[in-house]
Amino acid sequence: MAFAAEGDRLPQVIYWGPPLPSDAPLETLARADQIDITGGMLDANPDLSLCPEASRSFPGQPGMILRGHDGSPLLPRFTFASDDTSDGLTLIYSDDANGLTLTFRFVPDSSTRIITCKTILEARKSIHLHWLAGPVLPAPQQSSEMIDVSGRWCGEFQLNRTAWSPGMRYRENRTGRTGHEHFPGLLIPCFGATNTQGEAYGFHYGWSGGHRMIAEELPDGRRQIQWGHAARMETHAGKRFESASLYVTYSQTGLNGCAVSFQRHLRDRIVTWPRPATPRPVHYNCWEAIYFDHKLPILKDIATRAAKLGAERFVLDDGWFGNRDDDTRSLSDWTVDPRKYPDGLGPLIDHVQSEGMTFGIWFEPEMINPDSDIHRAHPDWALGSEDQTLGRQQKALNMALPEVRDFIYDRMAAILSQHDIDYIKWDHNRVLPMPDADQTRGSYALIDRLRADFPQVEIESCASGGGRIDFGILKRTQRVWLSDSNDALERMRIQHDAALFLPMAVSGSHVGPRRCHTSGRTLDISVRAWVAAQRHMGFEMDPRELDDRETAVLTEVTAWWKRNRDWMLDADILRLDSPDPTVLAEQQMPRDGHRFVVFAGKAGTSAQIAPRPLRLTALDPDARYRVELINRANAPALSRGTPILKNDAIEMSGAWLMHHGIVLPWNFPDTIWVIEGHRL
Repeated sequence: MAFAAEGDRLPQVIYWGPPLPSDAPLETLARADQIDITGGMLDANPDLSLCPEASRSFPGQPGMILRGHDGSPLLPRFTFASDDTSDGLTLIYSDDANGLTLTFRFVPDSSTRIITCKTILEARKSIHLHWLAGPVLPAPQQSSEMIDVSGRWCGEFQLNRTAWSPGMRYRENRTGRTGHEHFPGLLIPCFGATNTQGEAYGFHYGWSGGHRMIAEELPDGRRQIQWGHAARMETHAGKRFESASLYVTYSQTGLNGCAVSFQRHLRDRIVTWPRPATPRPVHYNCWEAIYFDHKLPILKDIATRAAKLGAERFVLDDGWFGNRDDDTRSLSDWTVDPRKYPDGLGPLIDHVQSEGMTFGIWFEPEMINPDSDIHRAHPDWALGSEDQTLGRQQKALNMALPEVRDFIYDRMAAILSQHDIDYIKWDHNRVLPMPDADQTRGSYALIDRLRADFPQVEIESCASGGGRIDFGILKRTQRVWLSDSNDALERMRIQHDAALFLPMAVSGSHVGPRRCHTSGRTLDISVRAWVAAQRHMGFEMDPRELDDRETAVLTEVTAWWKRNRDWMLDADILRLDSPDPTVLAEQQMPRDGHRFVVFAGKAGTSAQIAPRPLRLTALDPDARYRVELINRANAPALSRGTPILKNDAIEMSGAWLMHHGIVLPWNFPDTIWVIEGHRL
């Protein structure tokens, strides 16, 4: 990435792409990037700078919008003050007339190929902030579309392709959390790019409290990308404001290049692992087995069965506290329910540990039911008006209040101190009544305090499934719950698209019940188990429902996952370019490429009869690989032919695997093939 500035003005990005020669003439680069001027234009092209300034006749969205303490508009004009290259690049600019200082920070990571950047605004006197963008970057001209991410409950990570056109693609999340609806990510493929080839650019805004994204094409054809907190999130005047970290990358290997950069950076640079040398455990979560109906003998029986299946961590979900028999009461009453646990949680925890599992527990710390002891005692602790619309019969607590954070901390710390607990499932089941950056900062502060005092406890970010997933929350947590849907077909698609940003190590995926409670669909145990084995594996069904065949299949797949998890957790997830739109396929492969596993799920009926060859990616074309279909026993009787993988392993070159592709047996819809490969 190369920058240039006219005189002492804010700099512009004049080049962003593959490496240039070390002796590239920067002055010539700057001049070569300039566009022409013609009739109907200004006499000079306003700078598309790191913070475009309205005061310099910029014709598009400015990079900041401010008011003075008295409410009068401010139109800054910044000039160069200093720079620092000791840790990446820091550029400092000032506006002495308005008493403002603007700082841009860029920190490149040569291993993950991510540049982390941030904008900081400081003022001598208090000001009101309406909008502050992270460093503003140009979008490529060699692109016809952009890909951003929307979704809904049980349908997260839906990719939207929008054509570039004059004007603005404007997305703003004002729900107060990251949201199922607006994951803060953007990919811009250049002409001809696919999952596996071509150029692409990637952006992620690491903030959990709601954001704004602007992708704008100016009348002269230039394009800008802006990210920041949602507008008017700062409800008070202040002297210092900063954007969240903006993570950006460039790829020459299609969308997968961006995905690999985000996956590696999140796993290796952002997430902090309490026990990095300990394998990621297979989870059992009891929610879809018992819901609110907690009975100690049943839970013990379920725990014993889960351990026999291969579970290594037992998570007690909602319903253990207060007077919580449904979702209408007792949120924030974080004391153990003596009706359900007359001797406390100790007997259940002792039993779980006797079965060789660790113990985790569910909290929803930022929420409160009006029908709760704490709300009756402190109605003023709730965020928003008394007549607000409730969500699941609950309000949000005002996390900006220190006394609220202290109360939640004390209740959670008491549970964590009294019991041997190594995991929290941290839920957030409603949107906020209004956006407020202080709410997010308060939640961050609470999590940071708990992690400092209980450093061995892992935390999962769950917000009705995928409602709070971003690199900001993942600085403080180690796992996310991609969706409340345990429907394997829906989950397969959600996981596939989320892999553009998220690695396996943080992406929880569970084997759900035979009949999914969110979709009503009934699926075979094989596809349910193998889809869960694509990510951080767990179970979330009543194991008492399993018949002998289902028990055998689940035990076998779980054992396979345990044998392979060490290398898979450090592997890249590469989305394959499937020639059949009903087939979602991915290839998981470590950086050294010595082995891989391919999951090819069939989510519908193909237009053609026979499966089309599936091309692999990122292999050494000159190397030979041994490739084997490891669940070949799933081939149905209607598969009457003899494709070689149906009965034998094959040894083929990387070139053949990438350019011809593997030929799989025929199978029904709602099934999945699993292929292992080893470099010889």
